[in-house]
Amino acid sequence: MDSKDADQPIEPSGDGDESETPTFSVRLSRVVRTQSSEIYLLWEDDTRLGQVDLHFGPDLIHATLVLERELSAEQQADLIDQIDQDVVASHLPRFGREDFLVTVFQGRELEPFSDGPDEDDFDDEADY
Repeated sequence: MDSKDADQPIEPSGDGDESETPTFSVRLSRVVRTQSSEIYLLWEDDTRLGQVDLHFGPDLIHATLVLERELSAEQQADLIDQIDQDVVASHLPRFGREDFLVTVFQGRELEPFSDGPDEDDFDDEADY
């Protein structure tokens, strides 16, 4: 997979009409990358729009897209197309894969959970 910048601007494409302004502009910020998966936060300006988790199989790519605000069906399709073009296709182009399956959810973050140490647990004099 080609190395890409962690933040990638995504501007959903219209129907080819140059006079049409995109209804929103989304930036992807990669937070996790493994050999078989990636996680991106989706940002609209300074507001988090959602998150996409991508899992790469040999000929199938599965994405879970969680949106934190309502988007029209056209905006969702544009966003998925841009994720495909800017991230997924660099791993496995459309002609080389069986399917790109996307499950879209709408929700909001309730509370993060981590089993690691709290920020308050770190001591300036501790040896790490």
